[in-house]
Amino acid sequence: MPVATQASLKGLTPEQLEETGCRLCLNNTYHLGLKPGQEVLDAVGGAHKLQGWKHNILTDSGGFQMVSLLKLAHITEEGVRFLSPHDGSPMLLTPEHSMSLQNSIGSDIMMQLDDVLVTTSPDAARMREAMERSVRWLDRCIAAHKNPTTQNLFCIIQGGLDLEMRRECTLEMLARDTPGIAIGGLSGGEAKADYCRVVETCTELLPDLKPRYVMGIGYPEDLVVSVALGADMFDCVWPTRTARFGNAITKAGVLNIRNWRYEHDYGPIEEGCGCMCCRRGEGSLNVTRAFINHNAGKETVAAHLLSIHNVWYQLNLMREIRQSIIEDRFPAYIREFFGGLYDDKAKYPEWAVDALKGEILEPARLPKRVVAMVSSTGLISSERFMRISRHGKAGYYGGAKSGTHDPHAGESTGVPTRKPHQFT
Repeated sequence: MPVATQASLKGLTPEQLEETGCRLCLNNTYHLGLKPGQEVLDAVGGAHKLQGWKHNILTDSGGFQMVSLLKLAHITEEGVRFLSPHDGSPMLLTPEHSMSLQNSIGSDIMMQLDDVLVTTSPDAARMREAMERSVRWLDRCIAAHKNPTTQNLFCIIQGGLDLEMRRECTLEMLARDTPGIAIGGLSGGEAKADYCRVVETCTELLPDLKPRYVMGIGYPEDLVVSVALGADMFDCVWPTRTARFGNAITKAGVLNIRNWRYEHDYGPIEEGCGCMCCRRGEGSLNVTRAFINHNAGKETVAAHLLSIHNVWYQLNLMREIRQSIIEDRFPAYIREFFGGLYDDKAKYPEWAVDALKGEILEPARLPKRVVAMVSSTGLISSERFMRISRHGKAGYYGGAKSGTHDPHAGESTGVPTRKPHQFT
């Protein structure tokens, strides 16, 4: 799902975001609690009306700011004390306050307040403290949640890179029976292989009929591999952020349209792309690479157009993944996807080959997280994949080739209704 931290997605109007097919975007509780503030949110009737968005909203609880605004935060059992980045004024964010803010926002999916620690922290004792505190804070969030029939509260699994701690936390969270489950604390600079081990460790314990949301993930390679490992939903800021640097996400990788070679290139941003910038005909913008090249770095229109393209690409990637699962050709899709990014199999990232058990190199069975869900006829044999097949949003891209996760990812996918346990 795209990230609209301040109730607006950089570079896109609500109408343009809707045109990409997006039906779920992310707002941030901490930032909206500071500005415009809870009083304004209550007065206007919530974030949907504030931003003119008639579809679904997921709100992060503010826990990620413990990492991103660490110098401004002090964490205790009571909650997190922040200094406002706007004026330096103090703010105490407790599980109860986070729930109150999210109730005022009116988000369709709301996240528990969790104690977040960067995955690369060497402090095992602090990691355990954060994991156990996240469980206790979930109990407080459940008790404080005023609208459980109209707003879906997700728990967040913590535990760093310690697989036993992740298993322990997963079982504790499952005992609380929330409508959905998130895997948090990743995208903190950990190695991709470690990321895959954590995701697989958690998903193999999760129920099939509840959404699995891996937070802060969005590079295309990460999305494809994470779905194979059993994840459903993702979020990230990268598509619009990289657009502001003149970068277009394509099936062949990221293209820097500021490069001189595109100065006289009058083709679309990406041939065959269905976004309003690239497609041809009535209702399209007929944007050329030459136009983007001319304006990139000088006029905001370039970032605006690339944002439309990039968000559409990410959402369409997830639509294609979903369709390939429905049609019983997900392994072939994986090989096709990586074949488009790399001209030689020897260049495939080792972490992805290992996570997929080598199946992107040779035709083989479906990845083990998918094979149990798909029948031999190509029809979906599990209600979970029936639900996944109706999802159509996406995440984020960029540092996959470095073998580590970017610590500043932020957007997601999935289309829930406003009632718990009924995600359509």
